[in-house]
Amino acid sequence: MIKYALGCAEGHGFESWFPDSAAYDRQRDGGLVACPECGSTAVEKAIMAPAVVGGDRAAPGGSEGALLDDRRREARESVARLRQEIEANTDDVGAKFPAVARAMHAGDEPERAIRGRASPDAARALIEEGVGVLPIPALADDMN
Repeated sequence: MIKYALGCAEGHGFESWFPDSAAYDRQRDGGLVACPECGSTAVEKAIMAPAVVGGDRAAPGGSEGALLDDRRREARESVARLRQEIEANTDDVGAKFPAVARAMHAGDEPERAIRGRASPDAARALIEEGVGVLPIPALADDMN
């Protein structure tokens, strides 16, 4: 038996066991190897480094660590693109966000796409009042 780290054309990573490499090739060519996340049959083996373990030493992260790093990088890039899109298409009202959002909801201010800052309690209150708000995902750099 052999375990392969696999990846689909959509960037999802997963693992699967095969009796041997020829069985993997036959199953993949027959469309029988599919991504468990999206169902894509456009699947290829991920780059794998053999883990040589001896004595009391444990194997390093291996291919799972590489796939996880790729996923984190892709997620970070997606969040960065989303934030750029939001920043390019909204007005920054800063700390006035709760007041401006309420005024827009009440019809006292013209509707427009805004962004700003609100405490968790202020955001919760807006949601309870029926004001549509959505947090913008933060990047690790924003926390420093």
